[in-house]
Amino acid sequence: MDIQPYIALDKELLLKWNGSDSLFWDGFMWITTNTLTWIPLAIALLYIIIKNNKIKEALLAIVMIALVVTIADQIASGFCKPFFERFRPTQDPDIMYQVDIVNGYRAGRYGFMSSHAANSFGLALFMALLIRSWSLTFILFTWATLHAYSRIYLGVHYPGDILFGTLVGLTSGGGIYLLYKYLMAKFFNCSRFISNQYTTSGYLISDIRLIHTIFILTIFAIILISILISKSIY
Repeated sequence: MDIQPYIALDKELLLKWNGSDSLFWDGFMWITTNTLTWIPLAIALLYIIIKNNKIKEALLAIVMIALVVTIADQIASGFCKPFFERFRPTQDPDIMYQVDIVNGYRAGRYGFMSSHAANSFGLALFMALLIRSWSLTFILFTWATLHAYSRIYLGVHYPGDILFGTLVGLTSGGGIYLLYKYLMAKFFNCSRFISNQYTTSGYLISDIRLIHTIFILTIFAIILISILISKSIY
């Protein structure tokens, strides 16, 4: 099978979707791609897991989350990047000088596949299945999509890197959730009191609103900082 047409299309899409002439969007994507930006959201998610579970059940969920990230990251960065040795757009001799970069950032040598996409979508799916809230699922997948797209915008990943990273993440998140369900059924009493105050998996809806608030505040902070950065440069 000749994959050259797909590689050519990948490069074409990258050059269409990468960068912009906007200092605001440069700042927005630069902040969005930074994992530290999302620490408040991660802390809030851990908080509702601990609050809505007994200690052993909460510890199991946290271990499973760590396993999702470890598996997704190791497949993407530990195996695929050194095995396939596909240059990142910013390191590819064919197009590296056509790629828009921000703050001189070119990242490492190889980019297939994206660990940002793998980790983000793995976490999003696992947490969505764990908590079972449509509004939270929307927020989690919006975050994962934004986080993954920022890598294309910054020119450090091709769309294909993101696509395959996403597939690895979804597979990891879904597979580990099945393991979590098996362990819960085998070792723990899974019965819960369910009412209109709870999700179908037993999480307080009022606690999930905390996630909504923190996500909105984080996006607002990113927008505000991006505006200030663009104004200060002018």
